[in-house]
Amino acid sequence: MEHSRFYIGLEFWCDGRRYRCTDVGSRVIVAIRVDGAEIVVSDNGRTETHSLSGGDAEAQGWFSGPPFAVAERVLDEYDLEACSLEAAGWA
Repeated sequence: MEHSRFYIGLEFWCDGRRYRCTDVGSRVIVAIRVDGAEIVVSDNGRTETHSLSGGDAEAQGWFSGPPFAVAERVLDEYDLEACSLEAAGWA
């Protein structure tokens, strides 16, 4: 995809994962993964990892922001070549 096609809130596919654009820079795109989330919970020295579906994570507010509770990914010009508006080829 070309840089000019991105806007905040756009959902797209990259590397077989679904993302939502959170910022458009002059040379990069910033996005969060929205097809699922890995949540790490620490309690009394014990750490557990939980996987949430995209729908569950959205319902629990993990994708609300900014600031976001999940990591943002910075995509440069080389990453944009692998981005698509459709999941075709990634399913």
